[in-house]
Amino acid sequence: MLEEMEAGVMSVFTDIAWAQWISAGFLIILGVVLASLAARSVSRFLAKRTSRHHTVMMRRLVFYIIVLLFVIAALREAGFSLDVVLGAAGILTVAIGFASQTSASNMISGLFLLVEKPFEIGDFIEVEAVIGEVVGIDMLSVKLRTPDNLYVRIPNETLIKSKVVNRSRFPIRRLDLSVGIAYAEDVERVENLLLALADKNPLCLEEPKSFVLVTAFGPSSVDLQFSFWVAKDKLLEGRSSMMVDIKKSLDREGIEIPFPHTSVYAGSHSEPFKVQLMGPGMAAEKDDPDGNEER
Repeated sequence: MLEEMEAGVMSVFTDIAWAQWISAGFLIILGVVLASLAARSVSRFLAKRTSRHHTVMMRRLVFYIIVLLFVIAALREAGFSLDVVLGAAGILTVAIGFASQTSASNMISGLFLLVEKPFEIGDFIEVEAVIGEVVGIDMLSVKLRTPDNLYVRIPNETLIKSKVVNRSRFPIRRLDLSVGIAYAEDVERVENLLLALADKNPLCLEEPKSFVLVTAFGPSSVDLQFSFWVAKDKLLEGRSSMMVDIKKSLDREGIEIPFPHTSVYAGSHSEPFKVQLMGPGMAAEKDDPDGNEER
């Protein structure tokens, strides 16, 4: 059986002329060029009509389909029988399928992500404590760029099984700041002060309205939640500027922000001892109790 297959393969290669190989190579090169041009045309056409996610997927689909058609044409031009090629491709596909079950699972998960669309290219998402901007959505994985400019690849199967938080799906975001004040302070006065800061800050939105809640009576402070809304692209800037405004305003109004204090305890068996600071004159008097100075 093996000898017959080897003889058949050798006969195929001997029957192929060099001119056919040159024509086949030209077809493959032409296919790649035409596929690139068609993919760019599809990308420009869909740029303003659909999402970036679908634009990228359609561009790649058009490219690979055209290249595949030209490869098949090149094989026919070279004298290969399509029945033999398709049979070998089928056997190879089955072998690859058994060897790469994880890849197949990621491809199926990628199809679910394509249909469900939980995020798109350009969104900021959080997956298993990893936060980053989506820069690529492929059939096997999703690529992220973190805020500190790291490249992270997450398999599609992980995205299907894990909780995914899309931080930029909606145009506005709510910021919740925790503010602690001393028990002696007037809570209503602090609430009015915080709401006034939200009205003055240009990054805070008028609608939805800002609000203040009393969340807990802490060990040394009354804990407040100050919530306000900003545009999604002003998130970090809005948080930082508001925290600076809160600190300056509370200091200006004389409102105490409590902080933890540390005390030293020597134990129940240690008696308190007196600490006295002595100046240079007192130190000399201690050395000479009669008050006589050396001359």
